[in-house]
Amino acid sequence: MKITIPATSANIGPGFDSVGVAVSKYLTIEILEETSSWEISHDLGDGIPKDEQNLLIQTALKVKNTLQPHRILMTSDIPLARGLGSSSSVIVAGIELANQLGNLELSNTEKLDIATAIEGHPDNVAPAIYGNLVISSFVNGKVKSVVSPFPETGLLAYIPNYELKTSESRGVLPSEMDYKTSVAASSIANVAIAALLSGDLVTAGAMIESDLFHETYRQSLIKEFSSIKKIGHQHGVYATYLSGAGPTVMILVEKAKLPTLQKDIQAQSFEGTLVELTVDTQGIRVEK
Repeated sequence: MKITIPATSANIGPGFDSVGVAVSKYLTIEILEETSSWEISHDLGDGIPKDEQNLLIQTALKVKNTLQPHRILMTSDIPLARGLGSSSSVIVAGIELANQLGNLELSNTEKLDIATAIEGHPDNVAPAIYGNLVISSFVNGKVKSVVSPFPETGLLAYIPNYELKTSESRGVLPSEMDYKTSVAASSIANVAIAALLSGDLVTAGAMIESDLFHETYRQSLIKEFSSIKKIGHQHGVYATYLSGAGPTVMILVEKAKLPTLQKDIQAQSFEGTLVELTVDTQGIRVEK
């Protein structure tokens, strides 16, 4: 059996902790033979456990603690600690692992409830489950979500060579926001979502770049951000934003502009990788 989970790009400007889109990088786990204890084969780095201490197994056992151990082959091209939902993909995979091995027949709504309780917010786990664009809230322990196609666009991700831990990125955020600023930030977010749902990327892009919730505080943590945003404006892109907590910088742009945009960013000799992505529309895939 094979379970595949997409990467995700969350926040998307003012959609802080609540908005995300699934994108075309993937975590895959292959469930192999039964064993006496959990064994995970991977080449993701020495710091990633290969036994029941792996987040995958810890998550699965939270869902059902009597699962029969198996040997599992784990592969992923989702970079770690780069703002593309690497940990969320593992959490969602762990829930699906328990769902399949435990014959639980969980609905996507139930999977999202479990994943959000573990992760703490739904912005990454929701699109990893459903695919597409997902707008979610998590208030008083209850999750509500809306799934929608993402407007037609090119996606270009600049993935720096350095990591940025979510805890570090959250550390620069203010502990509170005054009422007037909160109203302004909320109105920007409302228009951004309305524009995304109606397919108006010009308006959506302007609102994404006007975020007041987090990007103002975080952009200085990513040394390449201002230069990439400036180049984006020269090419008339829809928006440049921080993916998740960063450091990945995501650009929404007309597909016809991708080649020249990519060429101009590459000319800056940044120490990172430019990756053209697409929106994943499937979310969780299970092949038996």
